[in-house]
Order: sequence, then structure tokens, then C-alpha cells
Amino acid sequence: MQSAVGPERDRAAARPLSELLACPVATATLLNTSAKYFEFATGETVFRQGERCRGLYLVISGQLQRRANRLQTRLILGSVHAGEIVELAAALGDGAHTYSLVAQSAGSMMLLPIDSLELAFRSHPPLRMQLLEELAREVSRAYVICCATRNAGFGRRATGAPVGRG
Repeated sequence: MQSAVGPERDRAAARPLSELLACPVATATLLNTSAKYFEFATGETVFRQGERCRGLYLVISGQLQRRANRLQTRLILGSVHAGEIVELAAALGDGAHTYSLVAQSAGSMMLLPIDSLELAFRSHPPLRMQLLEELAREVSRAYVICCATRNAGFGRRATGAPVGRG
């Protein structure tokens, strides 16, 4: 039997980085030569919510956690693992980080600097669209997870009655 969220999850599956950054050789060379690699330690904050985004991040190794402050509440938005792209929204949007990223283990990342991304977008405009499509898939994946969590009955008794009512 197929899950009710299966087809949506398949359509929203993350794309490989090579597919996301598919572009002409000159643009690829620009991105490759500008990439910066760095390591982080357990507990280190890679960037903070509200700070200016330095570029697009790719997790090479380690595990990190997205954290945000919303309406005077601290939220944990989920974990980030090797192979995941981080902060598409900030890199493609207004340039401010939408959450903080804190290392749960030691690891390493690659950063594609924002100025190099902007040059790449000018030399190959479809690249921005490819990344916007990935951002849409990211939002779709988050929505599916949110719906699945809500439909799993969290916060409800086995009878379906809300907790606290009786």
C-alpha cells in the first residue's frame, strides 16, 4: 500500500548538487574556484539568524541543527546532514539568515560566496531558477513533514479527543 504522502515526497525530493548547479563550463569554473571550505567544531554557531548571508552552504560532513527565534520563542527547525544545501532562502532572497545554524558534531562545509553566485546568475540566468525550484521543493518537503506530524495525532488522545478535554 502506498503512503498518502509518497508521491508528494517523491516530487519534492532533493536534487543532487551537480544537477542544481548545472551550468556552462565558464560559470562552473567561477563557482569552483571561488568555493571556500571550512571546518566547524561541536557547539559552534556557523551563522546567526538575522546576520547577512555570506553565500550558499553545502554540508560536507557532520550534523548541524537549525534554530530560530519567532515571537519570543526558541524553535528547533530540524537537523542538517552531509550533502544538504543550507540557506537557499537567504542566498536567493533578501540576504539575511532566516535561522541560526549550530554544529551538533564536528564537520566541514563548502561555501559558495554570494558575490560569486551573483556573477554566476548574471552569466547563466537559468541557474537562479534551478535554485529557486530547489527552494520550492525544500518548502514542499517541510510542508509534507508538518502535515504528517499533525495527522499522526500528536497532542491528541487515542480517541481523537484533544488533550486536556474530557
